Amino acid sequence: MTSPATPSSTPRDIDLSLDDLHDGKAGRGVTAIKHALKTMPGSPGVYRMIDEKDRVLYVGKAKNLKKRVTSYTHITRLPIRIARMVAQTVRMEIITTHTEAEALLLESNLIKKLKPRYNILLRDDKSFPYILITEDHGYPRIVKHRGARAKDGSCFGPFASAWAVNNTINHLQRAFLLRSCTDAVFANRSRPCLLYQIKRCSGPCVDRISKPEYDGLVDICRDFLSGRSKAILKQLEASMLEASEQMEFEKAAMYRDRIRALSQIQSHQDINLEGLEEADVIALHHEGGQSCVQVFFFRSGSNYGNRSYFPRHEQSAEIPEILSAFVGQFYANKPAPRQVLLSHEIEGQKLVEEALAINNGHKVELLVPQRGGKRKLVDHALTNAREALGRRMAESASQRKLLDGLADKLDLDSPPERIEVYDNSHIQGTNMVGGMIVAGPEGFMKNAYRKFNIKGDIAPGDDFAMMREVLTRRFARAQKEDPDRENGTWPDLCLIDGGLGQLGVARQVLEDLGIDDVMLVGVAKGVDRNAGKEVLHIPGKEPVRLDQKDPVLYFIQRLRDEAHRWAIGTHRAKRSKQIGKSVLDAVPGIGGARKKALLHHFGSARGVADAGLADLEAVDGISAAIARKIYDHFHGDH
Repeated sequence: MTSPATPSSTPRDIDLSLDDLHDGKAGRGVTAIKHALKTMPGSPGVYRMIDEKDRVLYVGKAKNLKKRVTSYTHITRLPIRIARMVAQTVRMEIITTHTEAEALLLESNLIKKLKPRYNILLRDDKSFPYILITEDHGYPRIVKHRGARAKDGSCFGPFASAWAVNNTINHLQRAFLLRSCTDAVFANRSRPCLLYQIKRCSGPCVDRISKPEYDGLVDICRDFLSGRSKAILKQLEASMLEASEQMEFEKAAMYRDRIRALSQIQSHQDINLEGLEEADVIALHHEGGQSCVQVFFFRSGSNYGNRSYFPRHEQSAEIPEILSAFVGQFYANKPAPRQVLLSHEIEGQKLVEEALAINNGHKVELLVPQRGGKRKLVDHALTNAREALGRRMAESASQRKLLDGLADKLDLDSPPERIEVYDNSHIQGTNMVGGMIVAGPEGFMKNAYRKFNIKGDIAPGDDFAMMREVLTRRFARAQKEDPDRENGTWPDLCLIDGGLGQLGVARQVLEDLGIDDVMLVGVAKGVDRNAGKEVLHIPGKEPVRLDQKDPVLYFIQRLRDEAHRWAIGTHRAKRSKQIGKSVLDAVPGIGGARKKALLHHFGSARGVADAGLADLEAVDGISAAIARKIYDHFHGDH
């Protein structure tokens, strides 16, 4: 929800001075905007400013589209960065809405989807984990859940991390003994599993608990996660005392263990506030042209953890504008609680409340507390935001020093803004994959990592051919998708894990594609293949050997090791997927039950493939027709 009057994030591909803009070089953009104004309504809606390459420059919302967009035609009154945006605009698109609140929601969704360069952008907006109690089975289970809200179940959260969810589920299982196994495992159990033995499941799969009793545990667990924790604890304490008075000590001990487990869930929270059942705390610290937003999640009277965000924005952007944009984009794809505590007032606060209410189906209150317990929570979040931003700025400074040192050692014209590192992985030529990792001034850019499943007809273990395919695919795609190199997706430096051979392949690929301005460096291990004796091969220059204690060498090793880790992880994932497949999967008409019966009978898939027709017909559940299908599948050529 960015203020339409103050777009941000100056692009890299235009460098117009204020005099240039005011002297008429932005005339084409003004003309395009005036042309759009001829048919623009005065109703609420969202507008998009688009450049000559059909890229969205900015998304804004307005209560009156015509009035808002008209302000862009007065070029001499605009700040320099907005004038730059106008200079690049060749056309506009609009979407009308019924209300300004609907326009606000649409604006947030479009910004998240299109990532316009002049908008304030929320980065690293990964999904949060939830606790899910399923409702599509007679005996509900408790599991960790990510992604879209499940239709058949109750979700509780969000939690700031997978660790927080796993830890909470662990204690809930001890308290309520709910199952976590899949429905398939549940249906095929003939005796209790290990979780039953260690008292973390009540064993409903083998009738160790009646259905009414199990349903009662599910209801109590839901109540606890819904915020009625105090009532649940009092009820358990009363039940424990009653069991003790009646000399039912085993039963009393069971209630005692449940109370302990639930108390551990609450005692592990870092900070809590009496009476705060459901709220998010959002605090922003702004310093040195950068910002950190800290979000704390409070649900069911407990703190579910926190997460740091570093939105991208223009250095001159103000806190109310940044925070408003953050709130809109943050809740565009996730449910908002009934109360959100903010560190600062935001632009259009009442309008944002209305938009969130529409999106969530309930009232959402935005508060900026000034005193009391809620203010202490906000101050606590502000402290975390300030410390996180300090750490990030320190890391960025260290990273910048390393990039400067790397440029010096490799004799580059300037420190690289984007480094790509390539590595391959396979085992004796099987499951061949290539990996690419990316690093820049802010460290590893994991959202830019890529994996390449080798598709060509390559001899097993031919590392040169694998590297050739990976680089060809990567740079051919870059030439197609970003030929003018305006989106920041082209590298300044490519590190190739290997010696002169691998480097020669990389040089040939770039030459074939007509690319002559990407720096290539081969990172080869020394004679003894020991870390610290690496040799850097640079085309047209003598090999470079760095001192073993040189920080730049450590930096290069870290880049290479990360590429190695990424390639191996990709290879293992592919290999595991391959291992999980069976030759029986390709036989038509063979589902899970029949495959299981065949494997039980013959011991292996190979045994099934070698079996005769009569042997196949002898398996329970395999009819003569199915047996003929299986037999023909494996012996059709004979």
